[in-house]
Amino acid sequence: MAGESAARQVSVTPADEADRTLIEGLFQFYIYDFSELEPAGSDALSFNGEGLFEPYPYLPEYWGAADRWPLLIRVDGQLAGFVLINTLSHMGGAAERNMAEFFVARKYRGGEVAAQALHQVLALHPGRWEVAVVARTARALTFWPRAIAAAPNVSDVQRLDRDDEHWKGPIWTFVAG
Repeated sequence: MAGESAARQVSVTPADEADRTLIEGLFQFYIYDFSELEPAGSDALSFNGEGLFEPYPYLPEYWGAADRWPLLIRVDGQLAGFVLINTLSHMGGAAERNMAEFFVARKYRGGEVAAQALHQVLALHPGRWEVAVVARTARALTFWPRAIAAAPNVSDVQRLDRDDEHWKGPIWTFVAG
């Protein structure tokens, strides 16, 4: 599959208000993926009375705020995921760029689609970045350091391991120029 994804056209474009329902729909799959990480007996990330996950409470902030950037990922023109960038640091306070949410549909995982999408995101939004990864997501713990290291024009990469009131897990910081 890695060879297949190399031939695919990956594009990352800014989302606007008209794309909000696309991201809301994709969020159901994003939350579904995270739900498998919840321990047995947990009520978190459960379906509501309509058989859906609760909407992402911060999504409305991404439309019209100067410090929020919603993006869509497409592969060969087909919707494949989304990216939400903000300026909230997982270390407390503000960050120039924070990877708030990054989702690529399962159909497009396992190749280089996610890494290509990340590299485009960094080109669209240069600056000092933070990428915080939930400690219990093994696949993400493998993906992020590899994809960041492979990104062109990335420097000053640091990994900080956190276990405090702000975050539990690693946070990569770096500059994308």
